[in-house]
Amino acid sequence: MPAVTKAKHAKGDFLVDYEEKVFEDVKADPGEKALVTFHTVAFEGSIGFVNLLQATRLQRKGFETSVLLYGPGVTLGVQRGFPTLGDEAFPGHMNFNKQITKFMEEGGKVYACRFALQALYGHGEPSLIEGIKPINPLDVLDLVLLHRKSNAFILDTWTL
Repeated sequence: MPAVTKAKHAKGDFLVDYEEKVFEDVKADPGEKALVTFHTVAFEGSIGFVNLLQATRLQRKGFETSVLLYGPGVTLGVQRGFPTLGDEAFPGHMNFNKQITKFMEEGGKVYACRFALQALYGHGEPSLIEGIKPINPLDVLDLVLLHRKSNAFILDTWTL
């Protein structure tokens, strides 16, 4: 039987070349917009958090970036915590709240559909993270269309 002679990986080892960047670092031209939509449930997979990171990155690249939470996506924008609001019950428990707050602090806009908030998930507007703008369900499509008309980059997140 062949023997394995390579040493075990150790903390600090590199397993891939993480420094090589293949493509140019694209920045927004003045006035360019981006919209990231979320129709996904908080904590039901990684896509909600990953695309919040993408929205933050778009904002940092100079795009005027908006996030749309609709359908189950509104669950990303509600206040959480345990045993009280704001308390982190386990590491990562507050990742959505923290990332949305950071995104808004850096100039991003976040909108949440009032219909999904109340009719689907039983929350009122006071449940939203401070700074999120609740919108009429008829505004959901119009927000997307306004971004389309302005030739914005649109990243749709749909997992349900």
